[in-house]
Amino acid sequence: MRLTPKIENHDYETKRSAVEKFLKGGDKVKITMKFRGREQTRPELGFKLLQRLAEDVKEIAFVEFAPKQEGRQMTMVLGPTKKKTEAVAEQKAARAAKEKAAEEAAAQ
Repeated sequence: MRLTPKIENHDYETKRSAVEKFLKGGDKVKITMKFRGREQTRPELGFKLLQRLAEDVKEIAFVEFAPKQEGRQMTMVLGPTKKKTEAVAEQKAARAAKEKAAEEAAAQ
């Protein structure tokens, strides 16, 4: 997932929801903060944004690799708290329950 330090709130929320979707699916997510031009003089803004994202998804993820700057990029890796097999099994169970409820509603 790519971000920039000057991201607006709605765009941030969209990116956050996409990150949550991947994490709930049991996948790791690599967040890349790209710095352009004068943004490179303020890496703390990118660090704060990555910390905010980690805080927002802390219920479903943990920080596998802390934010680290490499040239014009700062990267962080988030890992899911559940294993992929558990997440897939949970999704299948939820889908089956939803289908069963739909069948019962159709039968009535």
